[in-house]
Amino acid sequence: MLGQEPTEAIVSRVIRVIAETQKLPLEMVTIDKTFEELKIDSLDGINIVFALESEFKLDIPDDAMREILSVRAAAEGIEKLLIKKEAAAQ
Repeated sequence: MLGQEPTEAIVSRVIRVIAETQKLPLEMVTIDKTFEELKIDSLDGINIVFALESEFKLDIPDDAMREILSVRAAAEGIEKLLIKKEAAAQ
């Protein structure tokens, strides 16, 4: 699963949530930006995780939270959790 590009729909929603949460211009947040480049600290990261959980209606485990250090990592993690949630629902 790792290395697979997240879908464009998920990427755009993740970017929108990060931009809104951090009050950043949408065009500033891209898939290849790290949280460090966007000046997002660990407290901001927690707020982003809560916003992503709300947006996608899922729970992000604490261990997964620590791995989210970039927009790409957030999108890939969300996609994995959505696939897992869908599989569990069947």
